Amino acid sequence: MLWYNGGTVSRVTWYSEYMKWPATLTFIRHGESAYNELKKRKKGNDAYDAFAALFDRDFGSAKDDRWVTPELEASARALWGELRLTMSDYDTPLTELGKRQAEETGKGLKAKGLLPDVIYVSPYLRTRETLSGLIAGWPELKGVKSIVEERIREQEHGISTVFNDWRIFYALNPLQGLLYKLEGEYAYRYPNGENKADVRDRVRSFLSTLIREDAGRHILVVSHHLTLLSLRANLERWSREQFIETDLNEKPINCGVTTYRVNPSLGKEGKLVLAEYNAKLY
Repeated sequence: MLWYNGGTVSRVTWYSEYMKWPATLTFIRHGESAYNELKKRKKGNDAYDAFAALFDRDFGSAKDDRWVTPELEASARALWGELRLTMSDYDTPLTELGKRQAEETGKGLKAKGLLPDVIYVSPYLRTRETLSGLIAGWPELKGVKSIVEERIREQEHGISTVFNDWRIFYALNPLQGLLYKLEGEYAYRYPNGENKADVRDRVRSFLSTLIREDAGRHILVVSHHLTLLSLRANLERWSREQFIETDLNEKPINCGVTTYRVNPSLGKEGKLVLAEYNAKLY
């Protein structure tokens, strides 16, 4: 059985009330994707910078759907044609940089020497490609049981996915922009999509599976930005304000490694405890 001891896990007596937890849970966000690369291209783009300045000025004082000026709408439509992807979120691939990040991260994990018992991976293309890169850097992972898990997919952004940019989406859908202002970033639900609370709910369901099926095991999860924050929010009992603050100030990096270890020394509060967040191994 497994016991937490000063940041390491060793084989000693295990009390039954702690058996529900995995021994370790290591979470890796996918490598740089085509969408991440698109966001980088927007920075320093003069047309986008001018649009963003107009948007922020007008959106800040929005009180009804007339907040979108003709100038702002025209700018949004022009950029929509120029700065968008032509694939679904599900089919968005890694960039070549993202593939290298994944392979180097695999090598870094191999050096740590703790082979997982089970791997859970999101069904999206960029996470499956990230797992392939991890295996390239750590070939022993190929022999580990791998499960494609729908509940750890990224937040579904619904119709806003067509626009590939939140400012462009709200500029061309002004009532949705007003609703976002009223409900806030955590509660706002995209049309045909989800809000952050929805993602947190399905990640909570995923955690219940780990408790039921993977007690005492070492778990590796390859997934997404919002899935990681939802995992942390559930394990650490965040408020919605803590969720948004962490997303703003400690955003997960591509191929960042986050690790939880079981800590039964906390008595009846024994649980998975954050040991490392957002570590960069490339």
